[in-house]
Formats: sequence, C-alpha cells, structure tokens
Amino acid sequence: MSKIPGNLQAIMQQAKQMQAKLKQAQEDAKGIEVESSSGGGMVKVKVNGENQIISLEIKPEAVIPDDVEMLQDMIIAACNEALTNVQNEIKEGIAKVTGGVDIPGLF
Repeated sequence: MSKIPGNLQAIMQQAKQMQAKLKQAQEDAKGIEVESSSGGGMVKVKVNGENQIISLEIKPEAVIPDDVEMLQDMIIAACNEALTNVQNEIKEGIAKVTGGVDIPGLF
C-alpha cells in the first residue's frame, strides 16, 4: 500500500480542520440575534441567525387606522434590515474561518 505524500497529507489535515471550524461557525450563527427598527423606533424587529423573527414590537402611536399601509411599510423595512444585518454577521463569521474565500452553499 502506498503512502500519502507529506504535503498532500498536510493539505487533507488542513481541510479537515477548516471543515470543523466551518461547522462550528454554522452552529455559532444560529445564536446570533440582531435588532433593527424603522419609523424612528416605532417598529422594532429582532431576528436570529436562522432567519426567524423572534420578536416584534410596535408602539401604539404607530397604529393609525386610516394609514395601515404606513405600518405595513415600517414592519417590512425593519424586517428586511434585520435579515440583511444578520446575514452580514454570518458572512463575517464565515469569512474569518475561510480567510475571505466565498464557498457557495454555506449560507
């Protein structure tokens, strides 16, 4: 049986280490929580690293029966900002592990 050359063995070991670090980064991402707001703080949304909304706060003065569309817009804006921010945090964490190399399919 032939022996694996030293440099190939080292590369395989590095790949295994990176794989373990990526798995840990993915697990860590689940614990990330980001809060965003819109309408000057009238609507606040908190999301986690699994892209789930975990809290939504709407101040009573944001509820104007004659202008439901404005409230809807504020909710959408806060949600979209929170989701974008949590994805950016996840990407930053992954970039630390991969040295900035984008690996498709991670997130």
